[in-house]
Amino acid sequence: MGVKQEERRERILALLEEAEEPITGSTLSSLFGVTRQVIVGDVAVLRAQGAGIIATPQGYLLPKAAARAAHRSRVAVRHGAENAELARELNLIVDLGGTVVDVSVEHPLYGELTANLQLSSRQDVQRFIEKMQELQGEPLLVLTGGYHLHTIDAPNQEVMEEIRAALRRAGYLVE
Repeated sequence: MGVKQEERRERILALLEEAEEPITGSTLSSLFGVTRQVIVGDVAVLRAQGAGIIATPQGYLLPKAAARAAHRSRVAVRHGAENAELARELNLIVDLGGTVVDVSVEHPLYGELTANLQLSSRQDVQRFIEKMQELQGEPLLVLTGGYHLHTIDAPNQEVMEEIRAALRRAGYLVE
């Protein structure tokens, strides 16, 4: 059994290294003929062993070093929890060429809570909103009265400044 697990984990890692986009846990479970929960466990073990696997709403991914954006920044924003408002904010960022890497909130008990998003297109945003509706989930900002942080990757400082200006104009940026 141990060899089978190790081999599967090695193959999962190899698939993620070669993948151009995230791979869902369901896809991996079908591929290996195991439950999605087994894949979740495999990924947890791989992460504990130092693999930089990121779980996103689109699936698992291994960030490519060369694909890293030239400029990374965090912004503080605030808005309502309605899906239309979430989509408007996220689309504003991706439309200008940014990638919403994650969202963070400050929780009174747990401290900073961060969720990986990796949203870089309107399609990513739409899938994220649809998945939240499907799972009847709530955005993290409900814990903080709408306040939250985003880590944003942009190709350069100028694009990052355009994103900040657009967030400011929309009334989202907290300064």
